[in-house]
Amino acid sequence: MIKSMNIAWWIQRWAELHPDKPAIIFEEQTICYGDLCKRADRTSCWLQSKGIEKGDRVAVMLDNCPQFIDIFLACARLGAIFVPINFRITGLELDYFIKNSRPRLFVYGDAFTPVVNSLNLAGYLPPIVISVVGDKTDNTPVSNFNVETAKFDGQKAFITMSLGPENPEEPQVIMYTSGTIGKPKGAVLSHRKTFFNCLNADIFFELHSSDMMLTFLPLFHSGGLFIQAAPIFYKGATIVLHRSFNPLKIYADIEKYQITKFLGVPTVYRELLKVPPENRADLSSLKVCAGGGEKLTEGLIEKCTAAGLAFRQIMGQTETSILLWSSEEDFLKKPGTVGRPVFHAEVSILDDQGKVAKPGEIGEIVVRGSIMMKEYWQDPVKTRETIKNGYLHTGDLARMDEDGFFFLVGRAGDMYISGGENVYPAEVEKILKLHSDIEEVAIVGVPDEKWGEIGHAFIIKKPGSSLKDEDVIALCHGKLAKYKWPRKITFKKQFPLTSLGKIKKKDLIKP
Repeated sequence: MIKSMNIAWWIQRWAELHPDKPAIIFEEQTICYGDLCKRADRTSCWLQSKGIEKGDRVAVMLDNCPQFIDIFLACARLGAIFVPINFRITGLELDYFIKNSRPRLFVYGDAFTPVVNSLNLAGYLPPIVISVVGDKTDNTPVSNFNVETAKFDGQKAFITMSLGPENPEEPQVIMYTSGTIGKPKGAVLSHRKTFFNCLNADIFFELHSSDMMLTFLPLFHSGGLFIQAAPIFYKGATIVLHRSFNPLKIYADIEKYQITKFLGVPTVYRELLKVPPENRADLSSLKVCAGGGEKLTEGLIEKCTAAGLAFRQIMGQTETSILLWSSEEDFLKKPGTVGRPVFHAEVSILDDQGKVAKPGEIGEIVVRGSIMMKEYWQDPVKTRETIKNGYLHTGDLARMDEDGFFFLVGRAGDMYISGGENVYPAEVEKILKLHSDIEEVAIVGVPDEKWGEIGHAFIIKKPGSSLKDEDVIALCHGKLAKYKWPRKITFKKQFPLTSLGKIKKKDLIKP
């Protein structure tokens, strides 16, 4: 058993070394490492009381809160597989995640009760134990997480060799990322991957045990969980956890808690810059501001630098977490770069023939090493398409200069990023095509000042149809998370096609 690669072991060690050191600050509540270890212990006991064993999936749909981390740590301790679910989804999407991951236990926040109650989870097979964080609902089979776990205060889980992770390659998390054909894929992430990702983040952020990291990115995403929270726990530092994004509260807490490290997507920085200077706070404590999730523009970088938010960039994906990084100085030397490969990974660009591209040549970014996912959960076809000859193919097209700096060119697929969320047009197109008045539809990600990119839907109506913009948006209600809805709609009589009859999406957005 290699304990040093298990995040639950890190918490236990820090609890022994500095039990009174703050690990989490959440809504004025401070949870020290000693307390966090006890919370993980009691949650582990509760999981075992529900029959959770090694390899079982435990799904959670929670906003940012200490309970999310409690369950994450308890699963790591027992060898159960943690399945975080995006709380912005609809009942239709939740149904897919549950049926695909087949968890033994599902924990959700009471704010999401309407979505959960739209499904008859009590009737799912195999049976699912259901628990809620917050006020207990009227649904009898649902237990109250806070009340149930409190019964195990002061107890430690019964750990045996068959339960604890014996191999660092064992699955730790299944994190879902949308598929290019509209079917979400569950990236299976191992304990080893988490460990080496933390080593990369340690170097990138220049972490120290005295650091204060402000975390508001959703913990169900790689950015919040694996680039911020896990590395901070690895170093024995402190996270100031926000339930959601609030620009004024971010400014206030940066000054109040003397935040040293910060990460946000470009949309976040745009919103922070909208706050009038007189309503901002002292940012002098910040040592590192990082941006990721989408390509940063030079204009945004200049505005942030002038406001005291000079930052470095990271690029990655759920399947690998951080792949590329660049420093503040890199932006000055290499405008437009997305950086160079992280320390603990082999990142290359391959051409159409599968050979390493020469400097200046465009190819696909690929990666191999300890930061790769193991596979896509229950999807061997997509796994084989993504991992070839030991390389994980990212789908991102780029070129590299003579100094090893990568420059993003585009995406092999049509995926775009809106406010830090991946959106795959095929998923949205599939829903819109259900309407009887829609002959054909094509969605393209287009630049947007606020969100980075938004969906532009091009639609061919059937003859005689009186379809309007609002009718198209109405189709998305209850079927797609709101960030996936197209923000622009254009009706056309025909689409530009290739010789094979495929839609030439790039031509749709030409002036």
